[in-house]
Amino acid sequence: MKPSCALPASLVLLSFAAPALAQSQDEARRLDPVVTTAVPGAVPLSDIPMSVSVIGADDLKLANAYLGADDVTDLLTGVDAAVANGTQVAFQIRGIGAVDHQALTPGAAAVYADGVYLATNVQTGLMLYDLERIEVLKGPQGTLYGRNASGGAINFISVRPGEGQSRYLSAGYGNFNRVDLGGAYGESLGGGFSYRLAGRYLARDAALDNVAGPEDAGGVRDEFGLRLGLNWDEMLGGRLLVRTHYEEDNGVNASPRNDSLDLGDHEIAVEGTGTQDTDNAFYGVSADYTRDLGRWELSSLTAFEGYAQQYGFDFDGAHALFGNAALSANLSYDRSFRQYSQEFRLQTDWTGGHTMFGLSASTDDFSQTYTIWCGELDKATLIGTCPYVGAASRAGPTPVSPSRAMTLVTDINQSRDTLAAFTHNDFDLTDRLTATLGLRVTHEEIDGHGSGRHVFEDGTIGYNNVNGLGLAFGSNTIDETRLSGNAALAYDLGPGTAYASVANSYKSGGFNGEVQNNATHFADEGLFNVESVTAYEVGYKAQPTEALTWTLAAFWQDYDSPQARIFVNFPLPDGSSITSNSLSNLDAATVYGAEADVTWAATEGLTLDAGLTLLDTEIDQSSDIGGNAAAFDGNPLPFASDVSATLGARYDFALTPGVDASLAAHAKYRGDYYLDPEGLEARMQKGFTTLQAEATFAFVDTGLSLTLWGRNLTDEDYALSGYGFIGYNTFRSDPRTWGVRLDYSF
Repeated sequence: MKPSCALPASLVLLSFAAPALAQSQDEARRLDPVVTTAVPGAVPLSDIPMSVSVIGADDLKLANAYLGADDVTDLLTGVDAAVANGTQVAFQIRGIGAVDHQALTPGAAAVYADGVYLATNVQTGLMLYDLERIEVLKGPQGTLYGRNASGGAINFISVRPGEGQSRYLSAGYGNFNRVDLGGAYGESLGGGFSYRLAGRYLARDAALDNVAGPEDAGGVRDEFGLRLGLNWDEMLGGRLLVRTHYEEDNGVNASPRNDSLDLGDHEIAVEGTGTQDTDNAFYGVSADYTRDLGRWELSSLTAFEGYAQQYGFDFDGAHALFGNAALSANLSYDRSFRQYSQEFRLQTDWTGGHTMFGLSASTDDFSQTYTIWCGELDKATLIGTCPYVGAASRAGPTPVSPSRAMTLVTDINQSRDTLAAFTHNDFDLTDRLTATLGLRVTHEEIDGHGSGRHVFEDGTIGYNNVNGLGLAFGSNTIDETRLSGNAALAYDLGPGTAYASVANSYKSGGFNGEVQNNATHFADEGLFNVESVTAYEVGYKAQPTEALTWTLAAFWQDYDSPQARIFVNFPLPDGSSITSNSLSNLDAATVYGAEADVTWAATEGLTLDAGLTLLDTEIDQSSDIGGNAAAFDGNPLPFASDVSATLGARYDFALTPGVDASLAAHAKYRGDYYLDPEGLEARMQKGFTTLQAEATFAFVDTGLSLTLWGRNLTDEDYALSGYGFIGYNTFRSDPRTWGVRLDYSF
């Protein structure tokens, strides 16, 4: 605990000892004011009464080596990501965030791309390319960012077409035969019109070592993305920005590792029967229109997002356990998703404040078919070479065929309609004191239905029958209205701003959507309910000199009905029950902690930054969930490290008269964390430190630069997520990766 006392004390001294730290302009670099769109308008970060992190230009240079959105958590404290099935990313912010592997479930951290909400955890693993900045809002965001922001919100913002936009080409090569190509081009053509086209291609061999079969099971990357932006400064009496994107992923998702196997670092054991190519496509288009109406500004954001996804892997992450082929299971997914959204905002500045009113509506449709089998699958008949594990019991004592049940096929459909009205207001109470008040009312209707079918060895197809107690099909509707909001006070102290805030938000309930066992997955007792978070925060943001900024915050979060994947007993019609690993609700949890960040331009060429988050989480469980209340009470929340810390440095200098150089390094330490709420030592990831670094050499007046980069230079092997099926399975981190990249700017 000594660091938690020493760091805040030192920051206070730095703030009020500004003259002692001040340097002449020829010795120290100025830190440009960071501006964010986390609230209406472009507002300096120091003026916002909440914790907001902005990953800007310098840090995004490090992000050029990243594979996906989850990698940005390397740059942040108090923010982590659980990754499953290659593309499904659940962000945790300050310990809040359910870790789930079904695509029906949105994350507790709302993820946006250019202001468009991404409604499923499949979309949150988006490619990173041609970004201007990334904004991370910590704590509940129930007003501007709507539903499913109980932990916070993350907004990925691409480069906007316009005057002076950058243009570049990039080509790189790294270990595991990594090939990375990218570029962006755009022009302003006069008449207020400009465009920008950007793209990226990434390919890489498997990074994990499969000791039991084909190399591809270790995860192959083969993906590309294109983004087009069209901007009219004068269109229909206002300003119009149209963005469209298309990305494909044609690699192989890395299989999980079963904890019952004795494997080394970065190793898995998967036989060839479960290796499947990935066929994913993500696409969307948005139109952002802004127009002045006298003292008011009207903005409209119309968007469509969708994806089609096919992939699979060895479900238990292992070769035949105990030498029994029937204890091996393979899984394939076939998914489709469409999302339409519309948002209007009307806002104005007035003497003494700012007011914004908004309306939003969205509708989306999700469908999924997944198949479980054993051995080699005949794609024409959907019959494997052996019955998948559990087939006999799930087919029941009175199956529709006298032959063996071989394959389980499950169909799921879900639609969601959402309508919301919200307002955000700032009031200047005095010259120094500002109040913020926001409210949002949201109505949501979710319709879901699903069915489970067995394919028998003789080709017969019939509904899944569990012990003769009912067919596995069901449907249900969730219809609810929720109120959320925030209130804050900010006081200008001269060298900095002190603030206090309270905020509330929630994450939708929903269906487990599995129907592997019986219809209770869609019955009322099979649903998971809304979770909500009320957070209280006090903080101080300061820039005592042009070369130094720092922030300090303390927070307490009341977490009601946390969603968590646990083993739950579901009742059956005969009065008995069946246990299923499902998303359910715990009673409550408490989260409290403190955060500190500091950035210092020590000299003209040297910039240092550091961050620290101290976190304490505790589940409060008294009710009986399948007879296991005692297994959760008093445990920490999953993926909630008690401490996370970052330390970074960037040094720019002239290497020779014709070569400018830049050296950068960034380290992050994550303390111990558990992979699920049961708090078992066997499912705890020990603390570890990762390091990334790069060296760039820019050849003056040529536009050329050469970069050497490395990620996870400490070669840590750690769990990205975990789940229970046969044994306990974990998705693993990449080993040490490195590469070289050549950039040409023009």
